[in-house]
Amino acid sequence: MDNFIFDLDGTLLNTLNDLAASTNYALRWAGMPEHSVDDVRRFVGNGVKKLMERAIPDGLDNPKFDETYATFRKHYLEHSLDTTKPYSGIPEVLAELKRRGKKLAIVSNKFYAATQELARHFFPETIEVAIGERENIRKKPAPDTVLEAMRQLGVGKEGTVYIGDSDVDIDTARNVGVPCISVLWGFRDRDFLIEHGATHLISKPEELLKF
Repeated sequence: MDNFIFDLDGTLLNTLNDLAASTNYALRWAGMPEHSVDDVRRFVGNGVKKLMERAIPDGLDNPKFDETYATFRKHYLEHSLDTTKPYSGIPEVLAELKRRGKKLAIVSNKFYAATQELARHFFPETIEVAIGERENIRKKPAPDTVLEAMRQLGVGKEGTVYIGDSDVDIDTARNVGVPCISVLWGFRDRDFLIEHGATHLISKPEELLKF
């Protein structure tokens, strides 16, 4: 493979504790019940708006949804680096892929500013393109953001692989028409991934060097 497009949360970065902290900050602000970190783990994977839809009682129907979601976004932009860090082995594997001349990108359902900030902070020398959720482009599992990353990299489907940790990532790769590598160190376990169609699973980042 020549082109590696990565999901961010649960694939390159362990963002769970910061997401949970911002979720509960917003819920406390709104006077709503808080959630455990394991609850938030189950809520993530479809973007932060869907995360908050799942966390807030009655979701989008709650009259305080928009204000609570806005409070989450503001808090998370200010605190997204509090405890977030790459999974063990990720920086070294990205550096080796780059050394081998591979093209590397991030595509996330996290909002655009946070995706850009995290990519610049943690992977400034290796990630060429980082795309997050934007108003004018459909988020994963629609193929749009991955196709946009491929366009910016100047590559096609041939030689491209998508790497993620969730069922959304599996569906995204299928919708793009590229292979998917599912990682086992993220937010979903092996049984869940296989149940949702995973065909290539890896348990350590260095296994990416075999593709």
